[in-house]
Parts: sequence; structure tokens; C-alpha cells
Amino acid sequence: MTTPIPGRRQLLLAGAAAAASTFAPLVRAQSAWPSKPLRLVVPFAPGGSSEIVARAAAGEMAKTIGQNVFVDNKPGAAGNIAMQEVANSTDEHTLILGHIGTLAVNPYIFPKLPYDANRDFAPITLLSKVPSLYVVHPDLPIKNLTEFIAYAKSKPGQLNYGSAGNGSAGHLAFEYLKMVTNTFMLHVPYRGTGPMLTDLMAGRLQAASVGAPALLAFIKAGKLRCIATGTSQRLPQLPDVPTVAEQGFKGFEMTQWYGLMAPSKWPKPHLAKLEAEAIKAARSALVKEKLSQETALAVGNTAAEFDAFIKAEQARWKPVIARAQIKPEGMG
Repeated sequence: MTTPIPGRRQLLLAGAAAAASTFAPLVRAQSAWPSKPLRLVVPFAPGGSSEIVARAAAGEMAKTIGQNVFVDNKPGAAGNIAMQEVANSTDEHTLILGHIGTLAVNPYIFPKLPYDANRDFAPITLLSKVPSLYVVHPDLPIKNLTEFIAYAKSKPGQLNYGSAGNGSAGHLAFEYLKMVTNTFMLHVPYRGTGPMLTDLMAGRLQAASVGAPALLAFIKAGKLRCIATGTSQRLPQLPDVPTVAEQGFKGFEMTQWYGLMAPSKWPKPHLAKLEAEAIKAARSALVKEKLSQETALAVGNTAAEFDAFIKAEQARWKPVIARAQIKPEGMG
């Protein structure tokens, strides 16, 4: 008795079954990611805006991504230590909180970095922007930015502004303002925002730019006068304070920002899944509410939009840093 020759349909079905059995483990492996808790590295000390943003996003992502997301603070060397560690990680479960400093400033103030901000990392989403405010001592005879610029130009080099240190966000914010307004003021770097604010409120400094969360209480108490916000729109918490852009400098924006980054060598399906989950988390009502309490704005844009944003920020800060000759702490 001869064995019947299988028909074309039977051969196709058999081939499909074999292929399915071959690729099934691969499909399961991809869909199973993440297979263990995700570690979100924050390259700064605990207690600041960076940790607030990271914990809000991590807590929300953990609800839907299938694993816990825990925050790990790794401060040191202006964020360079943490950036290098995550760039070199191979477990495909270690992320980092990107920041204006590590992505748009450090590449231009350090002669050599242990990481490449553009090549080593894949942007996932811009999580949040923290508004920068421009404040002066209340004894200064000015009420707004226009009057402040005129006052500074009448006393070139006689006004001092403070910051939390060389290359800090406050230093950059004021140098950017000086550049666009063509004014000359002296920079006094401190070791942290706290001691700088003490001297500003005592009148030993005349002005500063600081993130909104650290300033609101002093502004409301009348200890500092806010003359402008660095945001593109007025802040609900300070509805009577106009933006820098409103006061004659169109397109001006100065905010600290935080975004999710992953090593660029990750498989594309991992990056795509992470992007979808991170956007969902950043746009959630809970994260928006948590960040709003800290005067921070939730964003949650696409990876492509975040990538374009980083490149625009790098292009913006490179000439500011060069003009101001900003060096990291302990250098020059």
C-alpha cells in the first residue's frame, strides 16, 4: 500500500505549525519583558525635584508595565557617574532620569565625558518641566523685568546675582537672561540653593533664578519679589507675574526638565513598550496632580519629540556656556 503524497494545503499547514513552534519562544520572550523589576537611576541626591518626578512616574508605570519600578539615587560628578553606569549596563532593566544638566550642559562644560549623551542613550519621553523664576530682593526699586533690565544697564557690573554653583540651572538661567537682554551682572556661586537664598533675602545679593518649588513660600511672604517666570505661559500659582517672553523677549523659555532615558543598545521592542508605558504614566491624572503640587508641569511626549527637544536644548545652551565661560565646580 503506497503512502499518499500530502497535498499542497497539508504541506503549508505543517510548515506553518513548525514555524509557529520555532518562533513561539521568541514571541513569549519579547512579550515577557520586563522579566524583573526596573531600576530607575536618579543622578542626584534624594530630596530634590528630580526624585519627586522620578517617584511619581515610577509608581504609575509599575501599575501597568508588569513589574515594580524602583528609584535608585546615585549622585556625584554632576550626574556623570550615574550616566556612565547606565550607559554601560547590560541587564536591559536599568533606566536613568535624564536632565538638562546631564544631557544639554555637561557635554559643553566638561573637557571629556565618560558617556555620549546622544549615542549612548535612547530618549523615551519628557516627563516634566520645572519652571525657573527670576526674583530680586524686595528693596530693589523695580517691579518687573523691564525695569530690572533698565536698572542693571544703569549700573553695569554693580549688581550681583547668586546661584547654587557653577554650571547649575540657576547659573545657566541667569546667564541666558543676560545674553538675550545684553546686560552685565556679576555671578556669585554658592554651594547649594539654601545658603544662596539666605544671602539674597539678607540683601547681600540683588537677584537670582531658582526653580519654583524652592521659592513660592518666600515670594508669598514678601521676602522676595518675582519679576518674571521662565515658562512659556503664566503659572497658576503666580497669575499676576508675566513671563520673560511677555515682557519683550519672544520665544524665551527657561525650565529645568526631566525625561526618561534608556541605553540605546536595548532591543527596539523594549524601547517601544517602555515609551508607551512612560507616556501613559506621565499623562495620568495622578502624576499631573502630584507634580502640580510641586509647581512642576507633566509632559509625556513621544520619543521622537523628546529627541528633537534635547537637540534643541543642546543648540541653545552651547553658545550660552561658551559666552559665560562656565566651568564645572573645581575647574578654572
